[in-house]
Amino acid sequence: MKNIITCLDGSAMTSAVTSAAVWASKKLDKPILFLHTLTKEPQHGADDYTGAIGLGARSALLEEMTKLDEQRGKVALQLGKHLLDNAIEQARVAGIQNASALQRHGELVDSIADMQEDTRLIIIGRRGAGHHNNASALGSNIETLLRKAASPVLLIPEAFKAPVSFMIAYDGREAADKALQRIIDGGLLHGLKCHLVSVKNNEANLKEKFTSAQQKLEAKGFDVIASYIEGNIYDSLMAYQRTNQIELTVMGAFGHSRLRQFFVGSNTMKMLEHSKIPLVVLR
Repeated sequence: MKNIITCLDGSAMTSAVTSAAVWASKKLDKPILFLHTLTKEPQHGADDYTGAIGLGARSALLEEMTKLDEQRGKVALQLGKHLLDNAIEQARVAGIQNASALQRHGELVDSIADMQEDTRLIIIGRRGAGHHNNASALGSNIETLLRKAASPVLLIPEAFKAPVSFMIAYDGREAADKALQRIIDGGLLHGLKCHLVSVKNNEANLKEKFTSAQQKLEAKGFDVIASYIEGNIYDSLMAYQRTNQIELTVMGAFGHSRLRQFFVGSNTMKMLEHSKIPLVVLR
């Protein structure tokens, strides 16, 4: 059975990420796999001081630093295990019995890639442990993950509550229709009020495609509010999100249209940095 891969790093949003995993597990009827990775931190060795100290002293320092690295590694393993145990307990209290944990050495994105065949959804905090004092900072793995992940990615802000509405930014291109179909087939967003929003662009027959998208969603039982708007993409979507109190945004990733360029590169980062609600990114 495919898992909901839930990435934990001990940051302030760990509880919110775990709550999101519980919500997704209940919606999709899929097990949770809590993942914690240990990345080796580069250390400055005694070799940095070549010529300043003697060979014997340098060898002694290297041996001492090796011992310190080993101790640091043991502590990191223990902290990671404690983090994962707490997450499983939080999920259990919330009614999830099918939850497991995995701790690995290496890069987070590589670990996720290794499990891609068994992944239904990836959940990760919008910022990591190294950015606890910067609310707009993004975790270092976010952009790489969005570019490489084959599964949908759910990004979580500082707090999470089960959403009752979501917004789809639709641009009429093939990738947008594929994302729309994934929403229809997926199950995660069923039962939520759907705001289908399109910002006018140069795509041929956009209005007709927009109407067709609305009809497809409604035919599958979605309660749809359709809004065809004009203006600057970022400003228009953010204003719509605020005015309508949207609780989750769905975006497609990677393409060449103006709207999809908005969700890639600097514009993607701008959206992620300023959004206060969860985001689902679909490939």
